[in-house]
Amino acid sequence: MIELHGIKKRFGEQVVLDGVDFTVHDGETVALMGPSGTGKSVLLKHINGLIRPDAGTILVDGQNVALLKRAALAELRTTIGYVFQNGALFDSLNVYENIRLGLSDPAKYNDSAFSRQRVAECLRLVNLAPEVGSKFPAQLSGGMRKRVGIARAIAGSPKYLLYDEPTSGLDPVNSDIIDSLVKRLAEELRVTSVMVTHDVRGAFRVADRLALLSDGRIVLQGTPAEFRASTNENVRAFLERDFETPEAA
Repeated sequence: MIELHGIKKRFGEQVVLDGVDFTVHDGETVALMGPSGTGKSVLLKHINGLIRPDAGTILVDGQNVALLKRAALAELRTTIGYVFQNGALFDSLNVYENIRLGLSDPAKYNDSAFSRQRVAECLRLVNLAPEVGSKFPAQLSGGMRKRVGIARAIAGSPKYLLYDEPTSGLDPVNSDIIDSLVKRLAEELRVTSVMVTHDVRGAFRVADRLALLSDGRIVLQGTPAEFRASTNENVRAFLERDFETPEAA
């Protein structure tokens, strides 16, 4: 379980998070929504200790992330897979080596037979052919690079998956592919997922619950039905900003 209580973060004079309360229960997928620049990615990076809060408490499986020493934080991070917005693939490494980097256990990483088997399994899970493993990132489409980033994030068999704008920069067809993949991995791998996104339709398709970050705070966290029924001005403005409110499935 992931619990954030009263999280505050500022960079210089800019207040980014101003008392955020956010909870993700085991086994569920939560979409963290909000316009660009509202601090969604900053909040996500607090969960695995990439950013430490100015105030507040972050608990992952009961451990206070901000207070963990280096070794304990490294151990916790082996349970958390992180999918970066731009994929963050190493251009000098082929796809196989990029995915292999996700093996957090040194013994497994150095076991060539295990590495080959695990990388092949991760490619299968993200619907990429085995021969993609020998290609380099520059040879892949944007959608394929996103999927390789996801394959690396799941290589270590994490309990949690954090997605930072997984469909950013993709066309609608590839966005749908990634959304379907996020949903299928949650079901097949039984991982707990947090997906940062500004794509309302994708969030409604994928998530069990939604959260809207606005003005440094979560203004609503609830089910898709609760979002559709909300009369909160910030919620209505976000849902109707560029499109009609998604209809019930």
